[in-house]
Amino acid sequence: MVTTDKPVYKVIGTRPIRPDGIDKVTGRAIYGADIRQPGMLYGRVKRSPHAHAIIKRINTEKAAALKGVHAIVTAQDFGADVASLPDVSKNLLAGDKVLYRGHAIAAVAATTDLIARQACDLIEVEYEILEPALDVREAMLPGAPLLHPNQRTRTPAGPSENPSNTVAQVAVAFGDVDKGFAECDVIVDGEFKTRMVHQGYIEPQSATAMWNPDGQITVWTCTQGSFPARQTLSQVLNHPVSKIKVVPTEIGGGFGGKISIYLEPVAALLSKKAFRPVKITMDRADVFEGTGPTPGTSIKAKLGATKDGKFRAFYADLAYENGAFPGSAANYATMCITAGYDIEHVKLDAYDVVVNKPRTQDYRAPSSPAASFAMEQLIDEMAQKLGKDVEELRLQNVCREGTRGPMGMPHRAPGHEETLQAAKASAHYNSPLEGPNRGRGTASGFWFNVGLRSSVSVSVFPDGTVSLIEGSTDIGGTRASLAMQLAETLGIAYEDVKPEVVDTDSVGYNDVTAGSRVTFGTGMAVHEAGKNLAKEMAARLAPTWSVTPDDIEFADGVFKTKDGSKSGNFKEIAQAVVGRGPGLTVSGSVNAGFLQGGGFAHAIVDVEVDPETGKVTILKYTAVQDAGTAIHPAYVEGQMQGGAVQGIGWALNEEYYYDDSGRMANSSYLDYRIPTTLDVPMIGTIIVETPNPLHPFGVRGVGEPGIVPPLAAIANAVSHATGVRQTQLPMNPGRILETTRGK
Repeated sequence: MVTTDKPVYKVIGTRPIRPDGIDKVTGRAIYGADIRQPGMLYGRVKRSPHAHAIIKRINTEKAAALKGVHAIVTAQDFGADVASLPDVSKNLLAGDKVLYRGHAIAAVAATTDLIARQACDLIEVEYEILEPALDVREAMLPGAPLLHPNQRTRTPAGPSENPSNTVAQVAVAFGDVDKGFAECDVIVDGEFKTRMVHQGYIEPQSATAMWNPDGQITVWTCTQGSFPARQTLSQVLNHPVSKIKVVPTEIGGGFGGKISIYLEPVAALLSKKAFRPVKITMDRADVFEGTGPTPGTSIKAKLGATKDGKFRAFYADLAYENGAFPGSAANYATMCITAGYDIEHVKLDAYDVVVNKPRTQDYRAPSSPAASFAMEQLIDEMAQKLGKDVEELRLQNVCREGTRGPMGMPHRAPGHEETLQAAKASAHYNSPLEGPNRGRGTASGFWFNVGLRSSVSVSVFPDGTVSLIEGSTDIGGTRASLAMQLAETLGIAYEDVKPEVVDTDSVGYNDVTAGSRVTFGTGMAVHEAGKNLAKEMAARLAPTWSVTPDDIEFADGVFKTKDGSKSGNFKEIAQAVVGRGPGLTVSGSVNAGFLQGGGFAHAIVDVEVDPETGKVTILKYTAVQDAGTAIHPAYVEGQMQGGAVQGIGWALNEEYYYDDSGRMANSSYLDYRIPTTLDVPMIGTIIVETPNPLHPFGVRGVGEPGIVPPLAAIANAVSHATGVRQTQLPMNPGRILETTRGK
């Protein structure tokens, strides 16, 4: 661990056991598919076998006549003109068109899952099949099959004249890029392509809904955001938020893929018709074909530098697939691709493009890994052409305090320089790499830290322990990280804090668990609640000590009068003011804004490439990341290692493989190749701590930056091992042989 100057903490920086660990390892934790309700029915969704088609007719009569079927719903049941439904509704149940294979068309609730499946098979759908648009660059061309005939491209100059699959163009420019390139002695460029990949969570989506006759809807679901899910349910069902309660279950992996809702409104509509609770659980093919992967991309980029190594100009044309409906991935890419460097002249043209594939969703630092795949390979190639050490070249151009940040505002304590210095000084980077067909690659990556809105409630028990009520789904150990921050604020033991994630009726509003925000943003709410609690306890204590509240100080878990005549630790005072008095509950709520610091990660990778088979073996991997302040170092290391493993899969094996008709040919884990223990080495970690000045404990979000560098680092390593630059993912054996044969 590499640490800059920071306060000495008692709880923060330790490695206590996680509060939810026992229930999870013993099987007592309740996940989405574990929900059981009296009289519950089982739901199934009928999905399109075509990637692009007009729905001419849906006939549900045979399905409705099947014994055991209690309800059937289609898009018509949303209660509005189908053509006017918002995109989120059209993605839940297709209206007049299906826009990808796996697009939901209808759903059935029956007494058993088998009957529901049989009923789906009996639903008759008549299609007019259309040609699909499947490649991001081809979909942008005039004459490409249009997914949305009335869609015009949003550009800085206004909407386009003609319909297009290009949803939006984002233009970013500062300096004079033409002038900058004219000043360069060396220019490197390339076109880099990535495929859609899935988040790879093991638990399929599952949702159970009960629509009571009084209009109260309760939904149990494995979601990354119970409050945003409630908002979306209200929108698509045209139902008051106050009449909807979302109960988050434990979540068996999400990584961004369980932010959007898919089953919840459908289960609610079925429940409304059947007057009984309905549970729908996806199977694996449904997950692959009917939920959101990360975008495929095509990035054309160019980097220029002077002969001494100073970057002068950078240009990129970034095209991102959004699947069947609009998104904003390309916009995120423009904020990440140059964030780590000080470049005077930059021009970025980014495009969000719809294609006949599932609507894409977030996947750990969405958009940034593909952007880094392009940028960091150009830096590696530039270092080769200049004859410079690549880490020295990065350090020469690294962003520092005051450098233009990802949104145009100056960086504050960005931490990239410290991360690069730690990588350059590491034993791995300075070790020899011997043997034929081997290469070492490095790369950096950035992801910004969002804060958004969080609320918590804190209560004191009569024995002096504390209850922490929160509404942020725990997908990365945040029960522990939040409890640790509260314990640090109050000066008590971690074991004296009992954290619990509750439903949307039981705590104030909390935004989604995403954007590396919970330990950061909800941590700020926890810190505020802790300060409020100490203030309230001092107010209750003052009459007992015959002083005013202003005469009482609180620090390091001890209350004392300013003159030092009286004192007591937190537990003693809590027992006095709560054990023999009324209950004490306080809250903490924050709106921590959007971009709040961000974090940099770096990867050092050694590979060996078999020249006969094209197989790439990862020999050694070291992940370096700035955590700001590592609240729970073991969890930080786990996030770093998890991001590295997912990046290895993305780089070497994983892809959505489509045939010409738009059929995904590998929609199972037998054919969609995620890494196993045989594919990855032990992953070393170096935690860098450059405190974030925007957080009371210096926290940076750590869940996402770690997945950004692996794609480029592995590509750089493979290019050094083979002598051939790798510009397309995945770098599977076939592609390696194709690019290296005859070199």
